[in-house]
Amino acid sequence: MIDRTDTKKDLVIELEDVHKIYQMGTEQVNALAGVSTSFTVGNFYAIMGPSGSGKSTMLNLLGCLDRVSRGRYVLEGTDVSTLDDDALSELRLRHLGFIFQSFNLIPQLTVQRNIELPLYYLGWEADRSAERAVELARRVGLEERLGHRPTELSGGQMQRVAIARALANDPRILLADEPTGNLDTTTGEQILELLRELNEQGKTIIMVTHEPDIAKLAHKRLHMRDGLIESIEEN
Repeated sequence: MIDRTDTKKDLVIELEDVHKIYQMGTEQVNALAGVSTSFTVGNFYAIMGPSGSGKSTMLNLLGCLDRVSRGRYVLEGTDVSTLDDDALSELRLRHLGFIFQSFNLIPQLTVQRNIELPLYYLGWEADRSAERAVELARRVGLEERLGHRPTELSGGQMQRVAIARALANDPRILLADEPTGNLDTTTGEQILELLRELNEQGKTIIMVTHEPDIAKLAHKRLHMRDGLIESIEEN
């Protein structure tokens, strides 16, 4: 069982007065308007809020898919705002795993090759990558599907492949964007149970969701509105 007592040494992410401003024609949109918060190792977080609240922008910034306009973002002790694009990609590849609502699998590749993809960019040898893919497919219950392509899988199976791919580089942090949004209720519950198990094994999970029932699984729920964290609930 993970000790979830928040201490400085357990911080994996720190945000200090983070702003994200988008230029939309002649207008500026403040998607994030001064967010300060932190995330600690082994916790399960849910980011909630209405459309336009800033939750998706927050996840994109946490995932190093976008840059802060102002403020400070520290990931695993590294100030992300100081990095060039290559260093940012390297940090993202080594420290983060992504689970998307739309799965984002490559249709031309088999399950095994999709899982192996991050390892290719990390420079792993083929035999080692294949061994890791088999291990992860077994972990998510898809060892019999390694040779199949995404079009031959159900939605739940595709999301399991996406989770296995997110785990390939053994990140401490998993970012999930509405991971059950395209799934039926039963399949969604199975995916959430898998995420809960991963959290119990020590992964820090940060999940965007608009569904209160799903958010109840999280240890902490960050409610956003107008680009700010309005409140934080804890179990």
